[in-house]
Amino acid sequence: MLAAGLLFALMDAGMKWIANDYPPFQVAVLRSVSALPLVLLWIAMSGRAGTLLRVHWRLHLLRGLLGVAMMAGFVYGLARMPLSTAYAIVFVAPLMVTALAVPFLGEKVGPRRWAAIAVGLVGVLVVLRPTGEGVATLAGLAVVLAALSYAIAAITVRKLAMRDSPEAMVFWFLVLLGVFAGAVAVFDWHPLQRAHWPVIALIGVTGALGQVALTHAFRFGEASQIAPLEYAALVWVVLLDLLVWQALPDSMTWLGAAIIIASGLYLIRRERIVAGPRPPDAAQTPPP
Repeated sequence: MLAAGLLFALMDAGMKWIANDYPPFQVAVLRSVSALPLVLLWIAMSGRAGTLLRVHWRLHLLRGLLGVAMMAGFVYGLARMPLSTAYAIVFVAPLMVTALAVPFLGEKVGPRRWAAIAVGLVGVLVVLRPTGEGVATLAGLAVVLAALSYAIAAITVRKLAMRDSPEAMVFWFLVLLGVFAGAVAVFDWHPLQRAHWPVIALIGVTGALGQVALTHAFRFGEASQIAPLEYAALVWVVLLDLLVWQALPDSMTWLGAAIIIASGLYLIRRERIVAGPRPPDAAQTPPP
C-alpha cells in the first residue's frame, strides 16, 4: 500500500506537470491510454483475459462516466493549486463513501460514524476557507466534485466486486475513461509536445504499477489494517511539492488535512469494530 501511494503520487505529479498545457479531458485520455499497455500485459500474465467480457455493463458505463468527472475535476484543480492541497481535499472521499452507502447500499451508519463524517467535512471547509481568503475557488470546488465522483464510483465497485474480476474492473475503467473523455477532448485537442512524452510515459507506468500494487495490497492484507496507509500519500505529495514546485501547504491546509485524516482513521476503526472479527481466510476484495 505504501508503494501504491508513492506510485499514484508520482502519477498525479506527472498530470500536474502537463495540466497547464492540455485541457483536463485530454489529460484524462493520456492517463488512460498510457496505462493500458501495461495493464493488458498484467492481465495476460495473470491468465484472466477470459473474465473481461463477463461483466455488469451498466455499472461499468456508470463508473466510466464518474471516472471522467473525477479525472477532469482533479486535473483542473491540480493545474491551479499545490498537489498536497488537492490531496487534502480528496482525502474526504472515504467519508463520502460511508455516507453514500446508506442510501445506495442500505448500510447502517451509527451516530459516531456520522459524527466522524461531519467532522471530516469541517476539515474540508478549513482547507477551502470559503471566506474569500482561502482556496474556495472553482478549482477547489472542482476537486470536491472529483472526490464525490470517486466516492460514488467506489459504491459501484462494491457491487461490481460481487461478480466481476479485478482485472475486468481495472481494464474497463481505463477503456471507458479514455472513450468518454476522448469524446469531449477531441473538440479541443492540443498537439502533444515532444518534451512531454517522458512525462506521459511516467504517468502510464506509475498508474499501471500503482494499480497492481493496490490490488495485491488488498488481496494479501486485511482492508481495515491497510486502508489507513493510504494517508501516507500526503507525505509523498508534500515532498513532491517541495522538490519540484518549491511549494508547501500553509498552516490552514495542514490543519484541515489533519482533521480529515483523523476523521478517516476514526471511521476505519469504528467500521472494524462494527464489522467484528473476520475469519482468517476471509477473501479480500481489491478496489478499483
